[in-house]
Amino acid sequence: MADNPQKPAQATRPLSPHLTIYRWPVTMATSITHRATGIGMSVGAVILAWWLVSISNGPEWWNSFHDVSDTLIGLLVVFGLTWSLVYHFLNGIRHLAWDLGYGFEKGLAERNSIMILVGSIVIAVAIFALAWTGHGGYLR
Repeated sequence: MADNPQKPAQATRPLSPHLTIYRWPVTMATSITHRATGIGMSVGAVILAWWLVSISNGPEWWNSFHDVSDTLIGLLVVFGLTWSLVYHFLNGIRHLAWDLGYGFEKGLAERNSIMILVGSIVIAVAIFALAWTGHGGYLR
């Protein structure tokens, strides 16, 4: 500190890494995503209740629900809720395996995190595509 008299000692001390240079581990990102999808499913429960009430109150209510859910924003929300449910389910299975003591090795945990993310997207797209094309009784 004394070899550079022009810089104050306070300016040369090391700084903490800033968020822009910090690399999130995949397992940390998936853990945060797991919590976020849990919150998303809470919102989904409200939408599910609205859908069930619309079914039970007749065609007028059913049509009012579909007036909202069939818009682009409504479809994006329904897809997001579908993805949240699939992701949370798959990641919950991984957490169950962790509770049993399996899958803690760093490479395996990172690979499983990526597999869960990709798998949840693929499964959510497949579910949404099946419903969109009328399979499973959604459309007549």
